[in-house]
Amino acid sequence: MPSAELSPALLRAESLIRSVPDYPKPGIVFRDITPLLADAEALRVTTQAIIEPFAGQFDVVAGVEARGFILAGAAAIAAGVGLIPIRKAGKLPRPAASVDYALEYGTATIEMHDDLPAGSRVLLIDDVLATGGTLAAGRQILERLGCHVAGISVLFEIQGLGGREVIGDVHTVFRS
Repeated sequence: MPSAELSPALLRAESLIRSVPDYPKPGIVFRDITPLLADAEALRVTTQAIIEPFAGQFDVVAGVEARGFILAGAAAIAAGVGLIPIRKAGKLPRPAASVDYALEYGTATIEMHDDLPAGSRVLLIDDVLATGGTLAAGRQILERLGCHVAGISVLFEIQGLGGREVIGDVHTVFRS
């Protein structure tokens, strides 16, 4: 949703996101959502905006480590559904399915337990869409396990990094 179309509450929530240059590496601008998360009303309205287009279309929310966990947890509670974590490699206590993917500043692997029932309708959530690698890997692992990805939703999109071309249809609350 372009900022001009945002409600006053969402505009206020967007204003709480800080840009931190050169983190975690030179040339990367990190978006710090901590002030938004610390504000109850901002967290509430952004959570609603993240799940609203998919209301009634999902049985469970999957959140991508790490900030995606926070948003997915809030979304799961708001929607009255469960939460499935998609973790960085080596963080799960038992064998899991895994997918390797590229980041804008390196490569990584994500994992997920394989006990979500096949056919589950999943809303995949992360904090940011940049190059699309993390969300593409999240969709891939869910589909590999027989789940139906009902939608992909992010707090914000960094335009110009090609993520939308990789992911396709994705709902974003804010764009920068």
